[in-house]
Amino acid sequence: MGCLFALFAGAFPRIAVLFLWIARPTLFSAAFGGSWFLPLIGLLIAPFTTLMWAVLWSPVNGIAGFDWLWIILALLIDFASIGASGYTNRDRMPMYSDTNP
Repeated sequence: MGCLFALFAGAFPRIAVLFLWIARPTLFSAAFGGSWFLPLIGLLIAPFTTLMWAVLWSPVNGIAGFDWLWIILALLIDFASIGASGYTNRDRMPMYSDTNP
């Protein structure tokens, strides 16, 4: 059960971005200025930030005020995810292993 939870937690932002992109393509393309490349890179590298940007963006104001707090929080979550996976897999690299003499 724990592995299933971890699988869904890791894949959720990417799945949510894909569903949002498919369900509301005009809103999604307007949020990213009509570009498909930026959301694709965001989907691969920073999915929480991409999801927050697409959800919080409005046609009138764009991203303004208190929305920036949520964008920064999502970016920190993405950085923490990348850093945690690097820290967890540090023993796989011989130069970073604690068992080296």
